[in-house]
Amino acid sequence: MALRFIGTHARRATRGADALGMTSGLRRRLLVMLITPLILLALVNAWFDYRSADNVAAQQDQRLLALVPLLADSVIGEGANPGDAPILLLAPAVEEFIKGSDHAYAIADADGKALRGDPWLAALPPTTTEPEFHSEENLGVTWRIVRQRQQTVLGEVTVSLADGSDPRQQWARSILIKVLLPNLVLVAAAAFAVRWAVERALKPLLDLREAVERRSPRDLTAIDAGASPEEVRPLVNSLNRLFGLVNAQAESQRRFIADAAHQLRTPLAGLQAQVEAWAQAANAASPGDGTVRLPTEQVNKLRGATRRTSQLANQLLALSRADARTMQAQPMQRVDLKDLCEAMLELHLDAATAKRIDLGLDAQPAQVMGHEWLLRELLGNLVDNAVKYTPQGGTVTIRCGHREGRAFVEVEDDGPGVAPAERARVLARFYRVKGTQGEGNGLGLAIAEEIAQAHHGHLEMQPGADGRGLKVSLAFAG
Repeated sequence: MALRFIGTHARRATRGADALGMTSGLRRRLLVMLITPLILLALVNAWFDYRSADNVAAQQDQRLLALVPLLADSVIGEGANPGDAPILLLAPAVEEFIKGSDHAYAIADADGKALRGDPWLAALPPTTTEPEFHSEENLGVTWRIVRQRQQTVLGEVTVSLADGSDPRQQWARSILIKVLLPNLVLVAAAAFAVRWAVERALKPLLDLREAVERRSPRDLTAIDAGASPEEVRPLVNSLNRLFGLVNAQAESQRRFIADAAHQLRTPLAGLQAQVEAWAQAANAASPGDGTVRLPTEQVNKLRGATRRTSQLANQLLALSRADARTMQAQPMQRVDLKDLCEAMLELHLDAATAKRIDLGLDAQPAQVMGHEWLLRELLGNLVDNAVKYTPQGGTVTIRCGHREGRAFVEVEDDGPGVAPAERARVLARFYRVKGTQGEGNGLGLAIAEEIAQAHHGHLEMQPGADGRGLKVSLAFAG
C-alpha cells in the first residue's frame, strides 16, 4: 500500500434557494372585500346621479310644455301674401328660449307642413290634444321634443319645441368622466393601498412563517410569542406546547438509547475480547498438536456478530450524542482539519493495507469552529465506509482545505458508489442499499449527517473521479 499526498483540486457547487411564498391569497380576498363595496357605491352613485338628471329632465319637460301655449298665442295672423309664414309676436319667455343655440321650434299645419321655424321638427300632428314627448337625434344632437295641437287665429296647428340640453343625454355622455373614471382610479388606489397595508400589517406574521420554514425538522425550540402578532399568539403558544411535548418525548428516547448503548458497551467489550481470543485459538490450532480444536467456522461467525453488535452500540451512542439539538448548548472550539485528516489516515492505515487499498491524503491547512470529537466521528465514519466498501486494490483519498472561500473535508473512493436515486436515502438511519456487500448497520452516514447538521452543514454526495465510486463532502459555513 502506497501512501499518497496529492495537490488540491478545485470544484464548484451551486445551491438553489426556495422562494418565499407571498400572501397573494390574503391580498386577493382583501382586495375583493374592498372593491366590491366600492363598485356597489359607484352603482348607487350612478343611480342617484341618473335620478337627479331625470328630475332635471322632468322639470325641463314641464318648462317646454309651459312654452307651447305661449308660442301658439304668439301667432297673430297670416302673412301678407299666400304662402308666407304667419306673423308672430313672441312672448318674452318664448323669445328668450328661441335665442338659445340648443333650442328649436316649429309651427306646422294639420298636414304636418312647416309654417314657421325649423322644418325638421315638422311631423304628423298628435292624434289627440294631449302633448307628446319623445327624444330625437338630429345633426348629432339628441333633442327633447314636445308636440301638441293648439288652436290659434290660423286655426288648429301643431306646435313643436325642442331642447338639445337634455340632462339625461348629458348624463349618458359624461358617465365615464363623472362615475367610471373616478371609481377606476379609486379601485387602483385601493389595490395599491391593500398591498402596502397587508405587507406592513402582516410583516410580523410573515416573519413568523419564514422563521418556521427555515427551521430544521429537528429544531423544536420554542417560538418567541412576544414577537408574534397578538391575533396569532394563541396559535404560537399551542405550537410551543406541541414542540415541548415532542421534544420531551424525543429527549426521553435519546436518553434511553444512550443509556442502553452505554450499558451495553462494557459487557460487549468483554464478550468481544473472549470471542477474539477463541477465534485466534481456533485459527491457530492444528490437528495432532494435542490442543482441543474449536469449531473455527462457528467461532468466526460469532466473532463477526460480536463485532457488529459492538459497532452498533457504539454507533447508537454516537448518534445520540451527535443530535443537533443536544449540541446547541455546547460551545464550539477551533478544530484543525489537517491534523484531523492525518489522524484518520493513521487510524485506518492498517485496515486499508489489509485490503491493499491505496489510502491517500490531500490535506491543506484549514481550521473551523466546531466540536472536534464529533468531526472525528464524522470523518472516521466516512473513511471507514470508503475502506469497507472499496474492493481490494482500490483507491481512497482523504481531503481537506478551502474551496470557494469555505473550509471543507472530503473522502473519495473508486468503489461501487451510490446511485443518484439512493443518495438521499442512505443518509437515513438503518438504511442500506440493496445488494450491498459487507457488514454494516446503516448508521455510519446517518451519524455523519447528524454531525454535519450540528455544524450547520449538509453532506454532499457526488460521483468520484471519471464517474467512478463516491465522493462525500462537507463544506463548512464561512
